[in-house]
Amino acid sequence: MAKTAQEKADLKAEKLYKKTHKSKMKLKPGDIVFNIINYLIFGLFTLACIFPFYYLFINTISDNDLVVKGVINFIPRGLNLDNYKALLNVSDLSNAFIVSVSRTILGTALMVLASGFVGYLVTKQEMWGRKFWYRFLIVTMYFNAGLIPWFMNMQMLGLTNTFWAYIIPGIVAPYNIILVKTYIESIPAELEESAQMDGATYMTVFRKIIWPLSKPILATIAIFGAVGHWNSFTDSLMLMQSAPQLYTLQHRLYIYLNQASNLSALMESGGQVSEAALKSALSGKVIKYTISMVTVIPILVVYPFMQRYFEEGIMLGAVKG
Repeated sequence: MAKTAQEKADLKAEKLYKKTHKSKMKLKPGDIVFNIINYLIFGLFTLACIFPFYYLFINTISDNDLVVKGVINFIPRGLNLDNYKALLNVSDLSNAFIVSVSRTILGTALMVLASGFVGYLVTKQEMWGRKFWYRFLIVTMYFNAGLIPWFMNMQMLGLTNTFWAYIIPGIVAPYNIILVKTYIESIPAELEESAQMDGATYMTVFRKIIWPLSKPILATIAIFGAVGHWNSFTDSLMLMQSAPQLYTLQHRLYIYLNQASNLSALMESGGQVSEAALKSALSGKVIKYTISMVTVIPILVVYPFMQRYFEEGIMLGAVKG
């Protein structure tokens, strides 16, 4: 079947476009050298970031005696997976893991919900005292009373030695509210106006329009919140002094690191150390490596799935001020 004049013209235009586009993609020698240097620099930077995790990992799967001697640097030797099995026998470690997972999931969920709703409210000009409350939120980002007044305040509120000390203080996050606010302001106002003309309330608009469209920025602040909750141990250290069953995984790691460091310092000073204590110190080094690896794994697993939303949300949320 003969081609029409229009089809021939379209085909010719397509060939011309491909030829032009191909010619534009040709790199000059200087560009090639520049790209090679860039790849080399960023490749080395990537290796520098990955190596600490790799070092921890190979020490947790190598022979414990070789790990204690410090000879495991680049390649694992004497494959050994018993360290991860041994963690199940470490006192209160499983409970600490449950506490960390629970506070991360619940704390992050409530923070995202509160940030989304408050961020939506402060975009409404008709909100009572909108400017005051928004400025009040911003002020809290720059001024705080300090560690001791914070501890006294938590104590007077009855938030010591209780699981809710991990959750309640982090529900309102001013920085995340600002990110959500700027993102919501980038959503076309006509969507909300058309819904309100159909009789939708603020809650309906938020639930059916604003919330679904804000998933990128909500995923972004969810990463911030989850990493913060998972890595936090100061609140556990300060507020859970009489409730060891509420220690987080990071707090347990901190305790093991301190125990190993104290025994090491005693050995270096020439102090008398029992055989049992020495064995504990040697195994403690392996245990702290293994716990460190277990502590890092959840974030390494979750982040790649959230990275797309993270990049999109952080860029769109920063368009408007």
